[in-house]
Amino acid sequence: MGGLLAAFGDASTLLTSDQDPMVVAGVFILVIAGWVLSLTLHEFGHAFVAFKGGDYEVASKGYLSMDVRHYTDPVLSIVLPLVFLLIGGIPLPGGAVWINRWALRTRGVASWVSLAGPLSNLLIGIVLTVVVMLVPMPAGLLVGLSFLALLQIATFVLNILPVPGLDGYGAIEPYLSPDAREFGAKARPWAPLVLFALLFAVPAVGDAFWDLVSFIYGAIGGDDIAAAVGQYTFLFWRH
Repeated sequence: MGGLLAAFGDASTLLTSDQDPMVVAGVFILVIAGWVLSLTLHEFGHAFVAFKGGDYEVASKGYLSMDVRHYTDPVLSIVLPLVFLLIGGIPLPGGAVWINRWALRTRGVASWVSLAGPLSNLLIGIVLTVVVMLVPMPAGLLVGLSFLALLQIATFVLNILPVPGLDGYGAIEPYLSPDAREFGAKARPWAPLVLFALLFAVPAVGDAFWDLVSFIYGAIGGDDIAAAVGQYTFLFWRH
């Protein structure tokens, strides 16, 4: 956690420079560090609600420490999502906390455990957008934070979809019939992969996804142009 905050500070320093390479480096570091930090907060949200809802094992597993190293395999949880982010800007879900759902008190609690992660991304996106609107800052920092805010909204939209393996499905799963839950369990390993393939390979699907993200981002006051400039700067090797 401390290392990520330090990276934030370094990025902010770089983004105050008038030298273009320094601004590009600052945006890149800011977005990467900010996204990993948001991943940590996302998984902490799951664990915190689970702890309050009856699963006290999450504390002994280290999930309440906000240490990203506790959130499963570093390759699947950090490296692979970052690769997807660098390739196309789609925030692939990364880490996960293992919840003992049998220990949760009610179906409602189980739903909120799943919703806590995506809602944390939505909240982060709103906070970043408000900061950009209200706090004077250098242009580089403004576009970097705008793109990071847009990614938070995209993460929220992606995770809230009712697809087995994603949090949106986890929120409705407690209320499904046994047969539906059995099908969801079988689909969980491959359903997200099909979704990501569609987002990348089928323009209509990808466009519909980003249209929804842009709509929500604009509804909370986000600046599409600033976010687009931030994305362009972040993906500097593609142009």
